Amino acid sequence: MKITRIETIPVSVPLKPGLSTKTAGGQHVVSPYVMIRVHTDEDLVGLGEATLAPRWSGETSPGCVAAIEGLIAPQLIGRDPTAVADLTGRMNRAIRFNPFTKAAVEMALWDLAGKAAGVPVYRLLGGKVRDELPMKMVVGAFEVSEAVELARRFLEWGARCLKVKVGLDADQDIARVRAVRQLAGADIPIGIDANQGWDLATARRSLARLEDCDLLFAEQPVPIDDPEDMARLRRDTRVPLMADESVFTLTDARRLTGLGAADVLSVYPGKHGGLAATREIVQVGRAAGIVSSMGSNLELGVATAAMLHVGAAEQGIDSERYPGDFLGPLYHETDLLIEPLELGPAMARVPEGPGLGVELDEEQLERYRDTSGQAAPLGGGA
Repeated sequence: MKITRIETIPVSVPLKPGLSTKTAGGQHVVSPYVMIRVHTDEDLVGLGEATLAPRWSGETSPGCVAAIEGLIAPQLIGRDPTAVADLTGRMNRAIRFNPFTKAAVEMALWDLAGKAAGVPVYRLLGGKVRDELPMKMVVGAFEVSEAVELARRFLEWGARCLKVKVGLDADQDIARVRAVRQLAGADIPIGIDANQGWDLATARRSLARLEDCDLLFAEQPVPIDDPEDMARLRRDTRVPLMADESVFTLTDARRLTGLGAADVLSVYPGKHGGLAATREIVQVGRAAGIVSSMGSNLELGVATAAMLHVGAAEQGIDSERYPGDFLGPLYHETDLLIEPLELGPAMARVPEGPGLGVELDEEQLERYRDTSGQAAPLGGGA
């Protein structure tokens, strides 16, 4: 089997009314992503999704299309798509950085490899270590009353874990978290995510003030400029610290674990450039005695499916203790799939079909196809 062409399809999918997210990086109301199809001479097609956010990784929809068509595709066309490691190396030599773009191509290669073998991707990754994947829902950094109503909506849906965005104004952040805790009661785990919005002093004070809220974790409370700030904060708080923006690469993971700067690593294929790279980072964490949790950039259906396969197969991703962000499709007007994924919102299940186990809905794909050539601004990061 040989790759014959790589098709790029820019899309622009709005979030559902009332489900936009707000973080220290901005507000996310529409997703300008790129779907890709890797075509082969045996009529098998692999699916991928580039979950792009300029403020998150520096990638845009037009940039993704240009990188794939001008640099990546020429290195892959005519080659065996099941040689995932070799083709990933060729991508990395063709262009630096651009993790979400590379991840889209790499997940399409895994999709093809699974389809060619007639098995789900998780089988290629060693098989399932869990049948169900606990997940959480995210409450944006809105005014307290709005945040409470959104949390109430999620709990009524059946959510059993929540993450509350903070990092804008410390007093409002604390009021928001306290209000959601009061609504949820003591039995619902709640974490917070500052998206780098607090400086070290603010993070110290805020986590101390929130001690009575029994936080499950505090995600990226401080900026990534000085990794030692996370280590300093970790020494000063009992709240487990989760690293997200500070862990894009294997080098990042080695640095943070070496510093003892995190209790949890937030991982997902888009951020790391693919499924294989995600597993490498998880293993670095495991070697240091640090678990991982599946993060998110508010993916649509294809990329969420890729996350589910990794989450189902990787022992070091501890969704039981730190439920994952398998949530992107629930926030969007469409996931672009014929059959929706099984997403709780308390538990998620990995698709069982060959490859990623999902197929694109052509009607929805055409409806949300983006022909503008422009990338909308995004806050990034679920």
